[in-house]
Amino acid sequence: MRPFRQVDVFSSEPLMGNPVAVVHDADGLSDDQMAAFARWTNLSETTFLLTPTDPAADYRLRIFTPSGELPFAGHPTLGSAHAWLEAGGRPQSTEAGGRPQSTEAGGRPTSGEGMVQECGLGLVDIRREDDRLAFAAPDLLRSGPVSEEDLHRIAAGLGIGRDQIVDAQWVDNGPGWVAVLLPDAGAVLAVRPDAAALGDLAVGVVGIYPEGTSDPADDCAIEVRAFVGGLGVDEDPVTGSLNAGVAQWLTANGTLPATYLSSQGTALGRRGRVHVTTEDAGVIWVGGDTRTTIVGTLEI
Repeated sequence: MRPFRQVDVFSSEPLMGNPVAVVHDADGLSDDQMAAFARWTNLSETTFLLTPTDPAADYRLRIFTPSGELPFAGHPTLGSAHAWLEAGGRPQSTEAGGRPQSTEAGGRPTSGEGMVQECGLGLVDIRREDDRLAFAAPDLLRSGPVSEEDLHRIAAGLGIGRDQIVDAQWVDNGPGWVAVLLPDAGAVLAVRPDAAALGDLAVGVVGIYPEGTSDPADDCAIEVRAFVGGLGVDEDPVTGSLNAGVAQWLTANGTLPATYLSSQGTALGRRGRVHVTTEDAGVIWVGGDTRTTIVGTLEI
């Protein structure tokens, strides 16, 4: 029997973010057992908390989609950190995220302090920002321009004309993301994708809200959608890794400010909110609310 949690990520409202299934004390589970459980949950990601192999890490995380394993993903990183802390995890006295750490009773870091996650991509810094958790955007595995052949394929898969793609960039930090910028947020919400045409491409679609046109309650800068048919999920509700790559791309070229709020999940009836902050040193932090919705035990 292993402890289990399901955590909703990137929304302050119940059931309006993106859930991740988190298995605690997963040492001893085989690759096949992890993959089978991830297929069974049928969530975009299922994670497994293990003993770290790197002494700098507080825990090790393996991340599975219904179709395979990822070296990194954003909402599983925040949801798993939340679950680890809630179960009594205590960060080491290291300087994760460039800040010395201490811990409140119950394993919750005080404001601004953090922990280190070990995953397939390496070490990822995580910290608490007020009442939210945030991860430091990892270096991209692939960046740069997108070929015209791929852009025509993406346009066909999104059901739009090639001329609607304002710009595009590879922003792959593990799941394989290519991001495309459309004329505005309304164009993003109007997309009706053809999963078969997109095939195994992981496509993120971004549009800017004209000033004063987003929800006045939180004034989002952009609307984002993520199509990931190759990972066994047609559309991901709210996506930390994609938002991290988009921030690295569009803040660097001046399209977006250093700090902004991203909206995702609107087309699926969710209300995801991703908080992006860029520090003076250039580190981009991607944060959001986390909330446990299910607690139980797992026997496989």
